[in-house]
Amino acid sequence: MTVVLTGRDLDRRKLVAVARGHEPVELDANARARMIRTREIVRAALDRGDTVYGSNTAVGVLKRVDIAAGDADGYAGSMNRHHIVGQGPDAPEDVVRATMVRLANHFAEGSAGVRPELADRVVAALKAAETPRIRTIGSIGQADLAPLADLAAALFDGVPLEAGEGTALLDNNAFATGWAALAVTDAVALLDSMDVAGALSLEGISANPTMLHPAIGEARPYPGLRRTLDRFGELLAGSTIWEPGAARHLQDPLSFRNLPQIQGACRDVLDHVDAQLAIELNASQGNPIVVLAEERVISVANFEILPLAAALDYLRVILATALTSSAERTVKLLGAPWTGLPTGLAPVQRTTEAGLTYLSLAAQSLAVEARLLAQPVSFELISTSHAEGIEDRTTMAPLAARRVAEMVGLGERIVAIELAVGAQATDLRGTRRGAGTEAAVALVRGVVPFLGAGDSVPDVEPLVGRVREGAFAGAFGSQRAAGSP
Repeated sequence: MTVVLTGRDLDRRKLVAVARGHEPVELDANARARMIRTREIVRAALDRGDTVYGSNTAVGVLKRVDIAAGDADGYAGSMNRHHIVGQGPDAPEDVVRATMVRLANHFAEGSAGVRPELADRVVAALKAAETPRIRTIGSIGQADLAPLADLAAALFDGVPLEAGEGTALLDNNAFATGWAALAVTDAVALLDSMDVAGALSLEGISANPTMLHPAIGEARPYPGLRRTLDRFGELLAGSTIWEPGAARHLQDPLSFRNLPQIQGACRDVLDHVDAQLAIELNASQGNPIVVLAEERVISVANFEILPLAAALDYLRVILATALTSSAERTVKLLGAPWTGLPTGLAPVQRTTEAGLTYLSLAAQSLAVEARLLAQPVSFELISTSHAEGIEDRTTMAPLAARRVAEMVGLGERIVAIELAVGAQATDLRGTRRGAGTEAAVALVRGVVPFLGAGDSVPDVEPLVGRVREGAFAGAFGSQRAAGSP
């Protein structure tokens, strides 16, 4: 599949296909023509003597300094080195590539007013699998100046730039947006895996299945809740859990009983984040912009990325809730009073062996770390005095995206532990599993064996890898069996 950058229809899946799958990419012919036209408008504005920010003026607080016509191209090439202030570790390869895809699409949209040659250079780098060094820390989210300066230094060193093109390379949010697209993609896969782990836990505790009744979605018509109820119905199709008298309790602990509501809330939030991301992947993110219909260049603040930054904050708050519930289900499954099974899910009753008991500590520790990442960042203000008080806003959007990615990484481990514990519980219970949970246990047992008498606690790291690669995010149990609602 070749991904064609038009500046108007890039979506998360296309970006991921290029960033991670190294799918080929090219610039759309219409986008190329649009870029040529908007570049002509910039040149005409400069020829008329119009004041154009970043073209015949310096940038930031130095916008009051005019640049002579003969020096404008030189300034476009030299301004980048003033912004090379990134800090911290290098961004992963997929984040760098995602940034490049978003930057090329930003140019293709046309309002940046740059020549198509700039987009061509980025596309060529993607095709050649160039991975410039981009440091992860240093952007406040009002355009990703520091990381994009790293990228520009690598890709455009020695490339002649025209007036304003240096500003266009830096004055956008390609880094934050690209990283957000990757993190949200991983969050979607994690949520699907959490469904599978949660369904196993319901069987492990012999939960009361009324909490999955389809009427819940009619009485409480959240789209995410309805979809979640359908998914659990498929995962548990044919399970003993649906049989009369199978439930151990009238009402199970909230981390079990509220499972569809919690997972449904995650789905609704992800839909919201995806909607913001769909806009941001194709939106103008720069300053100034070319208004093609009016053939003029205007100063704007399209680098204000609050809609996406706040949505990522929202996502982390909800994910932290869901991951905490996952850890709590693990704790309950390892406690004999709730399951009626041996303590720690040891293979025999009344033994000195702890079974899987101490996996609960690992799950709780991971959940604590996840919650600490949930603090919103989009309202942070680092200073009102930078640039003599002009630049008095931040979104911290790159941090918001990075923390989603970090939380998903912790979540993959929490879910892997719940899957391992759930598989042990259902094996000990010996009842019939659902179509989806049976398939899930087969996957678990491929890397984590049943804990027998005298066995050491198995390493769940291989299972983390299966979760990370999306093995549990597929369509488990797509056909409902008799006995399910």
